[in-house]
Amino acid sequence: MATTLIPSDLTEFVMLQGNGVKGLSEMGLKSLPSQYIQPLEEIMINVLPQESIPIIDMSNWDDPKVQDSICDAAEKWGFFQIINHGVPPQVLDNVKDATYRFYGLPPEEKVKYTKENSSTKHVRYGSSFSPEAEKALEWKDYLSLFYVSEDEAATTWPPACRDEALEYMKRSEIFIKRLLNVLMKRLNVSEIDETNESIFMGSKRINLNYYPVCPNHDLTVAIGRHSDVSTLTVLLQDETGGLYVRAPNHHDWIHVPPVFGAIVINIGDALQILSNGRYKSIEHRVSANGSKSRVSMPIFVNPRPSDVIGPLPQVLASGEKAMYKNVLYSDYVKHFFRKAHDGKLTIDYAKIC
Repeated sequence: MATTLIPSDLTEFVMLQGNGVKGLSEMGLKSLPSQYIQPLEEIMINVLPQESIPIIDMSNWDDPKVQDSICDAAEKWGFFQIINHGVPPQVLDNVKDATYRFYGLPPEEKVKYTKENSSTKHVRYGSSFSPEAEKALEWKDYLSLFYVSEDEAATTWPPACRDEALEYMKRSEIFIKRLLNVLMKRLNVSEIDETNESIFMGSKRINLNYYPVCPNHDLTVAIGRHSDVSTLTVLLQDETGGLYVRAPNHHDWIHVPPVFGAIVINIGDALQILSNGRYKSIEHRVSANGSKSRVSMPIFVNPRPSDVIGPLPQVLASGEKAMYKNVLYSDYVKHFFRKAHDGKLTIDYAKIC
């Protein structure tokens, strides 16, 4: 069957009927449909086996050494893992279970949340990243939930995962604000308060990602090379692994192994722009798996769509030259979603030439 599927059939089956790549995987395909075969440069990567991103114990937030390690990691790596962050293990387990529960629904249930059928633009079920723009599709299904309010979520988010996703977001908010306060202190921003909170964490979105078992998994990717457009991304991965981040040498890659109870934090483009390049948003990618399905649950912490982002005045106060212009955040995000994943190229939209 894999060899007879043509693009229109594939789009119909995966996207329009709500089967996703999960449905393709469950057909027992022996070979990967050609639409998912990635160019060699996307799949041939060199991994540094001895390297790892920092793991930071958050037991003592007030320790200057802990705060320095957070800022140092944001400057050098753009990625780090945190443990003892205060979110109960049960909350993490529950949102993983809820993700599997949503993807276990029949296609006719999931299809209610596609772009064509969803009752709100804040709830979106789909596959790959930007199928209209991609030359090769990614082996991933996703449910994207944009948080507006508890009431709105209660009426529009899928009941199969709504409560668990909300609880995970709520419990994470405390350490997200603490992390941002620590990072801001190094940028000479005294604290995050009602006057500036929206530009750092004015909107949030959670994705529930599903990566089914993939035939010829070494010929494709689950998520292609990109940096996030967020301020911060807070990622819960399962025990399978598959996340790779660009090494500080900009050539090689580092695997981010799952650590029990840990949450992965990465800097997004918005914070790179706000910090005038001091904090780095780093390319990352997710590999496909030939033997096991897996899930991941990122929370994207963003400015509000109506916010204008640019280097913070406190960063430029000493005479530092601005590397980025002021841009409307919604324009920046639209630019990102209009194209396929392309590494770090989105940031050029805001660069001062």
